[in-house]
Amino acid sequence: MGFDVSGLRQLSIDLGRSATGQVGAKVAVAVRKTAHSIEATAKTLAPVDTGNLRGSISTSVTGDGQSGPISAEIGPTASYGHYLETGTSRSGPQPYMTPAADRHEPELYAAIAAITARVLP
Repeated sequence: MGFDVSGLRQLSIDLGRSATGQVGAKVAVAVRKTAHSIEATAKTLAPVDTGNLRGSISTSVTGDGQSGPISAEIGPTASYGHYLETGTSRSGPQPYMTPAADRHEPELYAAIAAITARVLP
């Protein structure tokens, strides 16, 4: 799961170099917060048999948003996680990552819109 926030680079350019660090830092906070919210929700929605899947869901954040891009990857490390999410020819899907991302995606976009509104004249 991930979000495409590639337009933020152009936003930073449009705002000028003096605001880039401030915008990047605030966006980084929003990305981290949203990613961890998605992780928490996915853990509550994940189907549980042994608890291995739920325990394997984690978040990895790279970059800082100031000196370069920031990205977050949220998902399970359990090898069967994808099969539960999307289903197989023998079992239907039991989505947990997609609904979690769908639930929190608007929060990220709202936070970015609020940051933009505070920085743009």
